[in-house]
Amino acid sequence: MILTWVISLLLLCTSLIIYLERLTSLRVLEIKTIEYAQERFMSAERSVLECEANITNVSALIENHCFIQSVGKGLWLISSKEKPSIHIHVLVDEKSGAVTRLNWRQAFE
Repeated sequence: MILTWVISLLLLCTSLIIYLERLTSLRVLEIKTIEYAQERFMSAERSVLECEANITNVSALIENHCFIQSVGKGLWLISSKEKPSIHIHVLVDEKSGAVTRLNWRQAFE
């Protein structure tokens, strides 16, 4: 009787250890996925910021990492080519050349 009780406790501890190992590996995978997504988001934001800074002189961009579209008088839509796609609307003052970000959003597909 005691032997079966000890064996059941050992099996219970073994299954607990296996469960904890699986949980830990899933947590590590989750953290790596979050870090990767954050890196991609920051990269897309950097490319949009570069395009925003050079909106008045698009030819100054060495590599164009975004789509730039005119959506009205002084209004521009800048979208990153990278995933996740970030869209921003900017207002360019023609007199002073000042660029003002109106809004931004992340496009989900």
